[in-house]
Amino acid sequence: MPRHFLNLSDAGGDAIAAMIADAIDRKAARIGKPRGAADADAPLAGHTLAMIFEKNSTRTRVSFDMAIRQLGGTSLILDGATSQLGRGESIADTARVLSRMVDAIMIRTDDHAKIEEMTRHATVPVVNGLTDLSHPCQIVADLLTVVEHGLALPGSQWAWLGDGNNVLHSIIEAAGLLKFDVRVGVPEGYDPDPTFAEAARAAGANITLTRDAAEAVKGADVVVTDTWISMGQAHAEEKLAAMMPYQVTPALMALAKPTAKFLHCLPAHRGEEVVADVIDGPQSLIWDEAENRIHAQKSVLLWALGRLD
Repeated sequence: MPRHFLNLSDAGGDAIAAMIADAIDRKAARIGKPRGAADADAPLAGHTLAMIFEKNSTRTRVSFDMAIRQLGGTSLILDGATSQLGRGESIADTARVLSRMVDAIMIRTDDHAKIEEMTRHATVPVVNGLTDLSHPCQIVADLLTVVEHGLALPGSQWAWLGDGNNVLHSIIEAAGLLKFDVRVGVPEGYDPDPTFAEAARAAGANITLTRDAAEAVKGADVVVTDTWISMGQAHAEEKLAAMMPYQVTPALMALAKPTAKFLHCLPAHRGEEVVADVIDGPQSLIWDEAENRIHAQKSVLLWALGRLD
C-alpha cells in the first residue's frame, strides 16, 4: 500500500520527528550549493512528482518543485484550467491515470473529501499540499523552524490567534503527536473542528480554547496566526470585525515569553491579522519558515516514498 500523507497522523510522531531531523541534516549539507543543484545522494533520481493545483499557490508550488529537484527528481504541474479536471474528469480517474505515469502526487485543493477520494484510487503516494481541513506540510516546516531555533517541542507552549482554520487543525494534531500544548484564541463562531482537539487531548496534549487574546498568548514560546480571509470566503467585513481583537501586535507579543517566536504561513495581510512591527520584527521567523517549506517537503516526500522511517 502506498504511504499517503493527508494529515500528520498518517505518519505519526516518530516519523514527523525523523522528518525534522532529516530536513535539518539535508539543509546543512546544502550550504554553498546552488538552489537548483541536487543533493549529493540524489535519493529520488528518476522520480517524477505530479503537482495538482485547484487553488492558487506561491510557496507550495515553488517549494515542492524545488524539493523534488533537490532530491534529484522532476515535477510536472496540472491545474483546472489546463487539465481535464477542469472539464469534469473525476478525481478517481485522474488518480488512476497519474498512478501509471508518475511516482507521487501532491494536490492542493479545497474539499478534503477530494484528496481522500484520490487516495482510494491512487497506487502511488498522495501528499496533501493544502485542503480546507488541514495543512500538514506547512506544519512540518513550522516545527522544523522552531526546532532549528532551539525550541524543544515536548512541553512547549504555543498560542494561536484568529481563525479556527486548517492550519490550526494541523498544529493541534502536531501537539498531540509531539507532546506540546496549544492555547487557541478565537472569536465566537470561528472555533476549530473539535475532533482535532479531542484527539490531541487523548494523546496527552493540553488544548485550551479562549476568547481572550491576552490569555492565549501569556507565557507562550510560539505565537502563530494566519490570514483571516481565505480565497473565496464570503462575509469578509463581518469576519474582519470579529477577528480584530486577535490582531498580533507588539503589546500582545510582550505577554509571551521574551524568547517567543512569531510564525505566519503567508501570505500576510499586514494591518489585519498582524502588524508590520511584529512580522518584520526580531521575533519573527517567517522567512526561515517560508524557506523551510522546501526542506520539510523533501523529507515528507522521502517518507512517502519509503526512503525515510
